[in-house]
Amino acid sequence: MKHLNKFAVLGLTLFCSLFYSCAEKEETALSTAPNILFIPVDDLRPELGCYGNTAIKTPNIDRLAQEGVVFNRAYCQQAVCNPSRASLLTGLRPDSIQVWDLATKFRNNVPNIVTLPQYFKQNGYTTIGLGKTFHNDIPDSISWTERPHLKGFPYDPDAVYATQVNLDIQEAKKQKLISQGKIKLDPLGQWYLKANATESADVDDDAYYDGAQTTYAIQRLQELATEKKPFFLSVGYYKPHLPFNAPKKYWDLYNRDSIPLADNQYPPKGSPSFAVHGDQELRNYDDSHGLPKPAEQPWDINRQRELKHGYYASVSYTDAQIGRLMDELKRLDLLKNTIVVLWGDHGWKLGEHNGWGKMTNYDIDARVPMIVGGGKIKAKGQKSNALTELVDIYPTLCELAGLPVPSHLQGKSFVPLLDKPEQKWKSAAYSQYLLGRFGPKEYRKNERMGYSVRTDQYRYIRWYLWDKTSKTKGEFLGHELFDHFADPQENINLANEAEASEEVDALTALIHKQFKLNN
Repeated sequence: MKHLNKFAVLGLTLFCSLFYSCAEKEETALSTAPNILFIPVDDLRPELGCYGNTAIKTPNIDRLAQEGVVFNRAYCQQAVCNPSRASLLTGLRPDSIQVWDLATKFRNNVPNIVTLPQYFKQNGYTTIGLGKTFHNDIPDSISWTERPHLKGFPYDPDAVYATQVNLDIQEAKKQKLISQGKIKLDPLGQWYLKANATESADVDDDAYYDGAQTTYAIQRLQELATEKKPFFLSVGYYKPHLPFNAPKKYWDLYNRDSIPLADNQYPPKGSPSFAVHGDQELRNYDDSHGLPKPAEQPWDINRQRELKHGYYASVSYTDAQIGRLMDELKRLDLLKNTIVVLWGDHGWKLGEHNGWGKMTNYDIDARVPMIVGGGKIKAKGQKSNALTELVDIYPTLCELAGLPVPSHLQGKSFVPLLDKPEQKWKSAAYSQYLLGRFGPKEYRKNERMGYSVRTDQYRYIRWYLWDKTSKTKGEFLGHELFDHFADPQENINLANEAEASEEVDALTALIHKQFKLNN
């Protein structure tokens, strides 16, 4: 070793040169790779200014829409939080990961799957998961470089209250549980108890979790701007999820009596009675006990107005936080090299079909907002009517970041739509819903799986009994067909009409092929 010959020296020199050259290239590639600002919003339906709603006030999301493309017909794969988010973040549909409810952890079924943020982490990104990205109690720590939780807030900060009346309700529930020996603490050792379904408190934005996490996200953005590594920052907003709690100033943006109410407050004519449900979640709040079931009658108009007012106020509150993020991106000169993706995990009924909640196969629950803007997006301020799905986001972000698209993904990259939003695209989008896990008790005895296809003109749903043990479908129970050209609100089921038989057969074939069904 003391006396290396000239060839050894030359070889060592070449090796070192190549090593440092590769390292420099890798560092350069990382320094120019696009950042990702990921914005999941819980229970956000496409009722925003940029989607044509003139009653709601969402100036900041509308401003983001001018930085990219608004997808008018994007669909989730199942209209409830955990299955929808697990599907998007693994790039696999619910049947593939066997996640159809709120409790199942996807890694119990697909332990080695590489999630979207995990894949970016493996490729040199700093991945930070703030708020709700995966479902509340399924954070999937392996996906993140950092997953901070703000001190002073419960582990699941949906039900954060600020008014004394709601705090008193929570305290009374807490004392009752203690006296009964039933201690219900979250993983941080804090109490998570629901009170009323709405709250208008005269507090600042950071009194609730979404405001506080935005303040923290801005601080982290400032730090990330000085680093050479690209980042994947997810800021997952809880509002407008129930309870509809927002600072008073956002309630004050609206005249309650001028907020339009749903004009189809009745179940779809000709549909199975079990297909309309989804308000069980709302009934868990103290001021919502004893309300009529969806198939019975519309709720009291004053109650409707209060709830919809609260939903709108919560959306505007979240919109303001998104505006703060966008302002900071611009101030730090990061927007030109950052891709911003805003998406809702599913829709939400606000009186449509007498429903108040998600958890159906109807368009009102399956259709979601999706906006992709920022750096590298050519089609600024445009809209696309292409059928797209949340499962398409994973391959799209890989392609935008210049990363190989993993072969196991079941979605389709929509990068071409970010250049030419008007071009022809998918012929269908698919959703499903397992009815029984979350609904009224009578539904839980016999679970039912509904498989749904959405084409340019139609939504078609096939319902089957569901075998809990084998996790397979059983007896065919009924079906629903809606013509969106004539009936965009899905008020009249045509599936059993003789003149619809040809269309039913064609759509049935699509469902059989997609979901691998045999009848």
